[in-house]
Amino acid sequence: MGGLFNAFVGAALALLLSTAGVGAVAKPVRILALGDSLTAGYGLPEDQGFTRQLEKALKDKGYEVEVIDAGVSGDTTAGGLSRLDWALGDDPDVAVVELGANDMLRGIDPAAVRANLDQILARLTEEKIPTLLAGMVAAPNLGRAYADAFNAIYPDLARKYGVPLYPFFLEGAANRPELNQGDGIHPNARGVTAIIDGILPYVTRLLDAYAQRPTSSSGEQPS
Repeated sequence: MGGLFNAFVGAALALLLSTAGVGAVAKPVRILALGDSLTAGYGLPEDQGFTRQLEKALKDKGYEVEVIDAGVSGDTTAGGLSRLDWALGDDPDVAVVELGANDMLRGIDPAAVRANLDQILARLTEEKIPTLLAGMVAAPNLGRAYADAFNAIYPDLARKYGVPLYPFFLEGAANRPELNQGDGIHPNARGVTAIIDGILPYVTRLLDAYAQRPTSSSGEQPS
């Protein structure tokens, strides 16, 4: 009788532990990549674009993540702002914002670019979504006055909202023909890898800070 009872208790305990283990499995951290063609991987197979390469690089480092591709080719900061509510419907935990290249190429007033990015960061801050801001640099042919006004946007807004800044998204690939497609603007697969190499430490710091946020008494992170 005692052996049967012990077997029953053992089976019940094993079931309890297995159930607890299932509940304890952490869900992947969802990273929203809000951007334009540089985020969307224009001209590349899906697995060679920015979001997929970033996800793989993070997983290779042991991070359980899912990178949400919210890049739209040709998008401006106004476009990114207009679809932010839609993007937030994917319930991201953290975000990388990469916008402004198309504004710059079209010569859009830097004041308008600043206002759009300001509203994007304000909304993400309101939603308590830790964010990495990826900067862009104005082309020299746009003139000194435009470049000064445009280039100041990203560091100014990073300070305003207390978010980390990756100064230049295309660092490592810009002005290197062998790392770009025929248009000289969009990186090829090797160019994306170079971009990932540069931005990856910034993303891992963002994820580490997110993981260290205070938790509620229930063990869940505050929303």
